[in-house]
Amino acid sequence: MSVPSSPVDSLRRASQFDINGAYRRILADEKISTPLAAILALTELIEQSNAGTMFELVQALHEGAEALRKQYRNSISINAGCELFIAFVTLFPHESASFNDLKIELVKQGREYANEALSYREKIAQQALGFIKDGSVILTHSYSRVVMQALLLAHNQKRISVYVTEARPRGLGLDRVKTQEALATAGIPCTVVLDSAVAYVMDKVDLVLVGSEAVVESGGLINAVGSNQMAIIAKAANKPVYAMAESYKFHRLFPLSQYDLPTHTSNVLSFPRQPARPSVSKSFPSSPIKPTAQRHPSSQATFFSEYQMTPEQIRLNPEVDYTRPDLISLVFSDVGILTPEGVSQYLVGMFAG
Repeated sequence: MSVPSSPVDSLRRASQFDINGAYRRILADEKISTPLAAILALTELIEQSNAGTMFELVQALHEGAEALRKQYRNSISINAGCELFIAFVTLFPHESASFNDLKIELVKQGREYANEALSYREKIAQQALGFIKDGSVILTHSYSRVVMQALLLAHNQKRISVYVTEARPRGLGLDRVKTQEALATAGIPCTVVLDSAVAYVMDKVDLVLVGSEAVVESGGLINAVGSNQMAIIAKAANKPVYAMAESYKFHRLFPLSQYDLPTHTSNVLSFPRQPARPSVSKSFPSSPIKPTAQRHPSSQATFFSEYQMTPEQIRLNPEVDYTRPDLISLVFSDVGILTPEGVSQYLVGMFAG
């Protein structure tokens, strides 16, 4: 007669599974978003686990989720996916003949959900289409797969133009490059806007369309830093702000301010302990700088590259911010077009089983 394994033994075996390696491998697929990659990584953990009871399995899943969270400075989207999947496992009816059969069924259900979730962006794009009028000028921020799909769909049927922000500090504007290139390739007129020029351009804009890292329990939005100031300016200019989010990004958080986000630490936007000279790549020249018009283009580019923010300064800045629900007009999701209050109601029902 075999001796039942203890929870400690099961956790030790689960810890041998490289969940971070599985997560990175899954995320390499351009179609897979962060929460889905987390769900699929936890699905593989179940497949590799020797847990013999639901208690052991849930323990192992929590350990795996924590291992994923520790690897990333911004783990909000990972949290959303892990929380959703662990709640699903916990609430899943135990009707299988054996616990091993139950694990097989959970793995099957997890993969089927992820496969189905790949169609969510198309559903959301279809929902947003009626809110984008012919001739619309749209402002978007950072790179979002679902926003990109909505813009491409609208372009196929209507005339649109898009303003794309720099979206710093993410890759020093690489999100902007990615968005701009995708729009230009599709033949959509687009212009890059400085993050500091959002208020300047807002009067030309018909609507703001943004993706999301997570939609929280208040109905507010967590997205690339700069989304909040964009929504504040849009509200002041009486322009609608539409958020787009797959339902697996709905997250049971209730932040009241920027400083309630899990990503906020004491280092974010902190002051140096001792006064120091301006922290730039090199000292400014003592002689006056010649006017830009008199400088050779190549030397101008060299000048700006020499006086960019340092990596240390960039790391002190937040990657995401929180946008209050009163600044968001609607949330387009695969479960419907929701008001921020509707998001709260949906989350209560989703995690209540």
